[in-house]
Amino acid sequence: MKSLAQHDVTVLTLPEGDAQPLSIRAKALVFQDPRSRELLDYLERLAPSDVPVLIHGETGTGKELVARHLHRMSGRRGPFVAVNCGAINENLAESELFGHEAGSFSGATGRRIGWFEEANGGTLFLDEIGDLPLPLQVKLLRVLQEQEIVRVGSRKPIKVDIRLVSATNVDLQQAVEAENFRLDLFYRVNVARVDVLPLRDRPLDVLPLAEHFRERYCQRLRIVPPMFSEAAVNALLDYSWPGNIRELENVVHLALLVATGKVIRPEDLKFAGGNLAASLQAGAASGVSRLPQEVIREQVQRLFEVPGESLYKDLEELLVREAYAWSSYNQVRSAALLGITRNAMRTLLVNHGLLKGR
Repeated sequence: MKSLAQHDVTVLTLPEGDAQPLSIRAKALVFQDPRSRELLDYLERLAPSDVPVLIHGETGTGKELVARHLHRMSGRRGPFVAVNCGAINENLAESELFGHEAGSFSGATGRRIGWFEEANGGTLFLDEIGDLPLPLQVKLLRVLQEQEIVRVGSRKPIKVDIRLVSATNVDLQQAVEAENFRLDLFYRVNVARVDVLPLRDRPLDVLPLAEHFRERYCQRLRIVPPMFSEAAVNALLDYSWPGNIRELENVVHLALLVATGKVIRPEDLKFAGGNLAASLQAGAASGVSRLPQEVIREQVQRLFEVPGESLYKDLEELLVREAYAWSSYNQVRSAALLGITRNAMRTLLVNHGLLKGR
């Protein structure tokens, strides 16, 4: 059995983390691994300046936590305002970012302060900036150049003082080449780049994070914290964590619910691909490492025995739905995942009722 001590480990957490239990965001970040310590040093050198920062990393690696730490260390007195660009309603995007005056459009019954004004004197965090529609990218570029906004329905410019921090889990340079992102805006937001590594590339962070989530959920569940067995520790370290920190949180949380006694064992760790220990034992027993395509082929052949009336449509919907969910419901990323165009992906989403058509 092993206790995962966290002495002298910096832990960053979301202030409202427990209020959003189903969020895909990472809710904690530690800097135990040497590569993470390098990142922390770099952040603290960047923080006091006002240069725009672009944070790149996979979903669940802690990009928002990095942005919040930059703001906290910057000394700026204004608020930290986080905006998920992928969730912006395209029809109301300009109003949400820059605000509007009463009567400026149907439904605008009063004046509304936009996110830029809200973040005045502080930091505006644009998460998944690559999802911004091109027309809005033009307006964003102008605001960043002029440091002033104009509310929808108004002609009066309003000066704003914000520090822009953006984040993306796609390669914006590739998005520029694909003409989905403006080159001039890319240069504007990518003055200082911060790369947040996936959890598999900073293995010494795994155990301190597991300890953090264990302690937090034991407090919420009001139970005595069980110990991690040596085998469970090895399983945590051997896993590749495709879902990064968010997946680790889920695995630890579930382990606390299903573990019996005072020890968390490998069989209590339910990874995305099933129980890791059981999978390793099965692979070792057979002496063969099976490819996912082989497993899928077998299962498809089983479906052929009882195909039903819409097998092709059912399989297509399954693939589209899972790719869309895996990509955090982002059309660009799910299209890239499947190797098709965004327009083709959008058509599939509409056809299968996952997106409203226009």
